[in-house]
Amino acid sequence: MKLQDCLPHVDNYLRHADLSTLDGWCSGVGFTVAPLAQGEYNMNYLVGQGDTAWVLRVNVGTQIGRDDQVLYEYRALRLLETTGVTPRPFYVDDSREHLAHGVLLMEYLPGEPLDYRRDLEAAAQLFARVHSQPVPPEQNHLIREECPLSMTYEECSRLLPVYLESDLADPSLRDYLREVLDWAREARHKEEYFVSDPWPCIINTEVNSGNFIANRERGTLHLVDWEKPLWGDPSQDISHFGVPTTTLWKTDYRLSGADRLTFLKAYCAAISDAHLCDTIEDRVELRDPFNCLRGISWSAMAWVSYQTGEHALQNQDTFLKVSEYLDPDFVWSLFDPYMTSPVFS
Repeated sequence: MKLQDCLPHVDNYLRHADLSTLDGWCSGVGFTVAPLAQGEYNMNYLVGQGDTAWVLRVNVGTQIGRDDQVLYEYRALRLLETTGVTPRPFYVDDSREHLAHGVLLMEYLPGEPLDYRRDLEAAAQLFARVHSQPVPPEQNHLIREECPLSMTYEECSRLLPVYLESDLADPSLRDYLREVLDWAREARHKEEYFVSDPWPCIINTEVNSGNFIANRERGTLHLVDWEKPLWGDPSQDISHFGVPTTTLWKTDYRLSGADRLTFLKAYCAAISDAHLCDTIEDRVELRDPFNCLRGISWSAMAWVSYQTGEHALQNQDTFLKVSEYLDPDFVWSLFDPYMTSPVFS
C-alpha cells in the first residue's frame, strides 16, 4: 500500500468521521489533505483547514504485537504533552468504522530532519526532558522493559530467522549472523546491571534522524514518532541514537568518539541526576551491540519480506538501505569488536 493509494480513503474518512472534539475543526467547512510521509507501519497526511494544519496518521501495522497500536501511541503522547518536545495529540479513533485502520490526529510541526553535525546538544537536551518526565503510576500504560538485553535478544531471535531460513540469504553472512545471535544469547547476562540498578523512565526506542523535526527559524527540536515507547532504562535511547545502524539510516554520518562524548556531556548537564550521569556511559556500552543487532535483524527480515511481498508498506529507500546494511564487511565491522571485548565476558 502506498500513500497516494490510501489518499481517497483518508479524504472519505474526514468527510464522515465525527471530528467535533478536534480542537479547531469546523464541520461542513472545506479542507485539504495531502500525502506527507510514509513509514514502515504508518502513513502520514497533512490536513489543512483555513490557517490550521494537523498530521493525520493512519496505522497499518504494529511493532508491539498489539491490536491497539494507535491508542498506545496516543496515550504515550498524552503523557509527554508537557515536555514541549513531542507533538501534541488531538484526536484518536480506533473504531475502524470509516477507515479500515486506526487514526491519530496530532500537531503539525514544520521543519527538517535532525542534522548530527548541528543538533547533537539539542538532541541531548531533548532526551533529558523526555527521560525526566514524571509519570503517575495510575497513568502508566507503557510496556515494561523488565530484562532489557534479553528483550532485545528475543526480538532479534524472532526477526533474524526470516533471513536465516530464506533461500535468498548470503551463506557466509547467514553463518556469521548465527554466531552473533549465539554470542548475544550468552552476553545478555550483563543485563543484571540494569536489573540491580534501575532508572525507569519513558523511552522512545526509535530515534533515527528522520524521527526528529528541527525548526531552524524557531530554534526548536521535536521527536515525533512514538510507535514503540517503553518504560525502561534511558540508555536505550542514548545508545540507539548513536550507533551506526541508526545514524546511517537516513544520512551518511557516523558519530566519532568525540561526538559521543559531546552528546553525553550535554545530556548529563541537562538531566540533573548525579547517579545517572556517573553510570550512563557504562549503561550505553552494554546496550550498543544489542542495538546494532536489533538494527541488522530488522533489516535482514525486511530485506526478505520486501522481496517476497510480505511487507505491508513498500518504501524503495528503505529497501536500498537494508540492502546496504547486509553488506558482510559492514556487519563484521559492527560485531567483531564486541564479540572479543572483555566487557561481555
